[in-house]
Amino acid sequence: MSVEHAVTVLRQQARSCAAMDAGLYHDLLVRAADDVRAGGPTAAVIQGYDTLPVDAVVPLRILGGVHALVLTGQAPDLTRFYPSAGGTYFPADADAAWSAFRALLAQRRDAVRGWLPRPPQTNEVGRANLLLAGLLHALAGTGDLPVRLIELGASAGLNLRADRFRVEADDFAWGPVDSPVRLPGAWRDGVPDWLRDAARAYPELTVVQRLGCDVTPLDPGSAQGALALRAYLWPEHTARAQRLDGALELARRVPARVEAVGAADFLAGVAPRSGTLTVVWHSVMRQYVPADEWTRVTAELDRLARAATADAPVAHLLFEPYPTEGRHHFQLRARLGAGDERLLAVAHPHGLPAWVA
Repeated sequence: MSVEHAVTVLRQQARSCAAMDAGLYHDLLVRAADDVRAGGPTAAVIQGYDTLPVDAVVPLRILGGVHALVLTGQAPDLTRFYPSAGGTYFPADADAAWSAFRALLAQRRDAVRGWLPRPPQTNEVGRANLLLAGLLHALAGTGDLPVRLIELGASAGLNLRADRFRVEADDFAWGPVDSPVRLPGAWRDGVPDWLRDAARAYPELTVVQRLGCDVTPLDPGSAQGALALRAYLWPEHTARAQRLDGALELARRVPARVEAVGAADFLAGVAPRSGTLTVVWHSVMRQYVPADEWTRVTAELDRLARAATADAPVAHLLFEPYPTEGRHHFQLRARLGAGDERLLAVAHPHGLPAWVA
């Protein structure tokens, strides 16, 4: 049963990659699924991880481990197919790319398996597009206050510097003009009026705290941390890689702290603060949190909401997938204080573009 489950998971991730313009990964994963069924090197790599649920995204763990070898010059036969390493990929290359990929799995099995115990940590910079929109919405509803940014599942904490990013869409821009991180094409079919109004009212923010948590945080200032972040990006997505480079540069300039602790225990130590807007946000991390812990997280978020006051407001912002009509839709939702959660926008899984819900 685990073989068929693994085949299903690999094929499902292949379809997701195809839908998000990652043809190389689609073609590799389709062949990897067949290789598992045949008992090939892919089966040996995922042994012990072949029963994990779809949300554990084991295929992306494998791809991240291989990509790290490519980026560090340890997979010369694969490099020519990876745009992130200066190569090119066309569908006609699929069989040759797979041959080199399969050989690498056989030769470097332990190196790739070293990436399997931890979930992917893309720390996707594009998702800041939604988080910033939610933050501006929260400020419009609570007043012009200094902001505490509190992030769950922060990975390397790159999006804790989101107020230093530049968001751009037709007839709309927000954020420092000279930012090394630009988020172009941020909105499809027009920027919502509520966001335009909030952006005019709050052209810049005062952020007094940048604090996050992650079970296995990455250090964006270390070579290994930066490599992990780059390895989890898909090699054909060069614009994402450019945004990551800019975010790593900002991380060197703007301090932020990410504590190595689970979300529930971390939130237990957070309380509203007088004279500031406390913002708790997270993006595409909920699926990695065990159900029993998420129940505790929800209880802590409810506690914070009840403790909020006009002088010490609290906002909960989330960009997460929701099952709708047989597929996942990635939604920005916001809750101010003890009010109802509100759906604000829907977006591409990587955050660009967004559109009105």
